[in-house]
Amino acid sequence: MTNQIFYALIGLTLVIAVADWWACTIGPAKAEFVLKPLTMVALIAATISLPDPSSNLARWAIVVALIFSMLGDIFLLTEDRYFLQGLLAFFVAHLAYIYALAHLDVTWQLALVGLGVVLIGNAVIGRKIVAGVRATDASMVVPVIAYLGVVSAMVVTAIATANPWAIVGALLFFGSDAAIGWYRFVGPFKHRDLFVIVTYHLGQIGLVLSLTIPL
Repeated sequence: MTNQIFYALIGLTLVIAVADWWACTIGPAKAEFVLKPLTMVALIAATISLPDPSSNLARWAIVVALIFSMLGDIFLLTEDRYFLQGLLAFFVAHLAYIYALAHLDVTWQLALVGLGVVLIGNAVIGRKIVAGVRATDASMVVPVIAYLGVVSAMVVTAIATANPWAIVGALLFFGSDAAIGWYRFVGPFKHRDLFVIVTYHLGQIGLVLSLTIPL
């Protein structure tokens, strides 16, 4: 029965997330101020309700990550005004995710694979974002590089678990963050808002679902 509660809450998270995607792209935009945090509330409830996670330490670390992600969401709803605070909140969230994923049985061989993946990603995308930061707002260079480092470390750790949900979730999260950085510091692209929010929510859900695979 408790497993049913977990999956029901995951379903509820998806329903609220889809409503948020609609608000983000079609409107009303003000609905995002409710729907975006509410998506995280439902996902936090789902994580707490899971009866037999693969690691209880990982579960509570993910709860911390989701709480800080929700704070980051709230800060970023105002776009420029609290961008640095949002970046800091998500920095802490990624540290919590790294701690959680490290308790899902990582191997150094797969960590090397993950390192290769993020090096390629940062060579193609991260390098241009940092160059854009230097050109537009030099004061943000260190925070952005630090953030790229922590989200890259999260992806490496996820790949090192060999857990498919963790890997897909981490890569989607990385893609969402990269799109935000690209739009802010490099240039606009079509359907940015929809891409960012869909990959972000699905990434978070994937990381939570990683708890359902036995070690």
